[in-house]
Amino acid sequence: MTGPPHDPARVLPTPAALAGALRDALPQFRQVDWVEQTGSTNADLLARARQPGGPPDRPWLLGTHLQSQGRGRAGRTWQNRVGANLMFSCAFDVFLPARQLRTLAPLIGMATCQALRARLDPRHRPRLTMKWPNDLLWDQAKLAGILIESTRSGTARAADHHLIIIGMGLNLEDARALSQSLDRRIADWTEVASDDPGAARLTAADLAASAARSWYDALNQATARGFSDLPARYAEVDGLVGRMLDVLDDGRLRHTGAACGIDTEGRLLLRNADGVQAISVGEISVRLQR
Repeated sequence: MTGPPHDPARVLPTPAALAGALRDALPQFRQVDWVEQTGSTNADLLARARQPGGPPDRPWLLGTHLQSQGRGRAGRTWQNRVGANLMFSCAFDVFLPARQLRTLAPLIGMATCQALRARLDPRHRPRLTMKWPNDLLWDQAKLAGILIESTRSGTARAADHHLIIIGMGLNLEDARALSQSLDRRIADWTEVASDDPGAARLTAADLAASAARSWYDALNQATARGFSDLPARYAEVDGLVGRMLDVLDDGRLRHTGAACGIDTEGRLLLRNADGVQAISVGEISVRLQR
C-alpha cells in the first residue's frame, strides 16, 4: 500500500484486476464482477436475480469503485468517493423459515468481524468488535456497515427458499473528514493498518474475499445447524455488552438498559428495572461513559 495520499490506485486496483483476484480467491462463487461505477450493488444483484431466464446458480459477488445510489440501514443514503471505501454485495440462496431471516443480520455481522479479526495480530483483535445488529467497530468507532435484504427467489419452489443480498461498505480512508462532518468518530482501514502490520499487508481483494467467504460459510452452517450457538459466538465480538444503551424507534425513545448480549433469534438483550427485554428493531444509541 504505497503511493500519494488519496490516490485510488494505492488501495484499489483496476476493476478487472480486482475481479480476477476475487475469482481466484472465491472458487465457490458462480459469478464475480467488479465495475467502475453503478447505482447500488445490492439493487443490481436483485435486478439480475429477477431477470427471466437468468443464471440460477449462486452465490454471486458484485463490487464497485463508486456507488451513486448506495443505501444504508433505515433507508439512509450513502456517500463515497473512489478509493475511500470498499463496496460490494453478494447474492445467496438461503433455505430458512421466513421468521428466521431477521437473525441473519447479527449472524453475518459476527461472521464478518471474526473473519477480519483472524487477519489481525492477536493483540489487536479485541479492538475490532460489533455494534448490534451488524456494524463493525474499531476502538468503538464505526469501520463498516452491512445491509441485508431478502426476497423470495425467482426460482423458488420451496416455501423456505429465499434470495439474500448482503452489501458491505468498509471505510478504507477519509475517517477524519467523515468524523468532522458527522460529528462522531469514524474509523477506517488505514487506521487499523497503522497499528497492525498484518492489516497493512491485506489487499482490497483479501478484505472482500475474507468477508464474502465468511458469509458463505455462516449461511451454510445456519441452514444445516440453526442458530443455537449464535449467542455464544456473538459474545466473542460484542462491542456493546455491559454498556448503557438507548433504543430509538422513529426518533422516540423506546427502551433503556444495559446490553447483555443477544438471544438465539438475534434480538438484542437489555437489562433494566423491568428485567431483560429482547429488542428486535430500533436505532441503538450508546450513552457516553463518564
